[in-house]
Amino acid sequence: MKCKSGTGDRAGLHVGIIMDGNGRWAMARGLPRAIGHRAGVEALRRACETAPELGVETLTVYAFSADNWSRPQDEVSALMGLLRRYLEGETARLIRDGIRLSAIGRRDRLPGGLPDILRRAEAATAAGDRLHLRIALDYSGREAILQAVSSLDHHERPDQEAFGALVTGCDDVRDVDLVIRTSGEQRLSDFLIWECAYAELYFTDTLWPDFSGRDLEHAISNFSARERRFGGRPGETPKHAKQTLLPSGPGPG
Repeated sequence: MKCKSGTGDRAGLHVGIIMDGNGRWAMARGLPRAIGHRAGVEALRRACETAPELGVETLTVYAFSADNWSRPQDEVSALMGLLRRYLEGETARLIRDGIRLSAIGRRDRLPGGLPDILRRAEAATAAGDRLHLRIALDYSGREAILQAVSSLDHHERPDQEAFGALVTGCDDVRDVDLVIRTSGEQRLSDFLIWECAYAELYFTDTLWPDFSGRDLEHAISNFSARERRFGGRPGETPKHAKQTLLPSGPGPG
């Protein structure tokens, strides 16, 4: 499946964000956790507005993990309701801003017609070419790999590129360049395990609802100052490594 992400061997950044800290943000203010999740949607909107200006072509965000079903039912219901409102209320904005929306993860467990609403939003935004926003819903990186393995013929041994297409569901989504996790936690939590094999990791104590465009700029500036070796020696970039196309000029400061 073509996903229109990447341009040959040169492409903009693929950034993954683990949007953590919504509940703690709300509790610190004496508010229901649902209010924190709602504030987190505003932070996602800010990230989508800023990302293309910083050279980000694909933004994959961890919205709801397969393990999140174990949370209290009222919180899960609030999250599903928020997702519904986001899809119904933001689609026109995404179209206007040239943002293509797609989802990864299971859909069969999403309640109340959400899979159909999601499908319509994906179809409506399919022409967006400024940013590819991928939302991980009911997602598990390990499960994605297991599903890819189960789809193989018993005697089949694909190369890494072909197998990666099975894992991601797209044959042209590049590996993740940078993973950002907010709220001070320092783990991947089953997020894009295959795609993050050589990702740079950036952790910040900032809670997700407080994460601003400036914070995203700082994370990418930090990333751009690092030397990525992909298993090679310092100062050398292996031939198989993708080149990243960042904005011209002084770049994020």
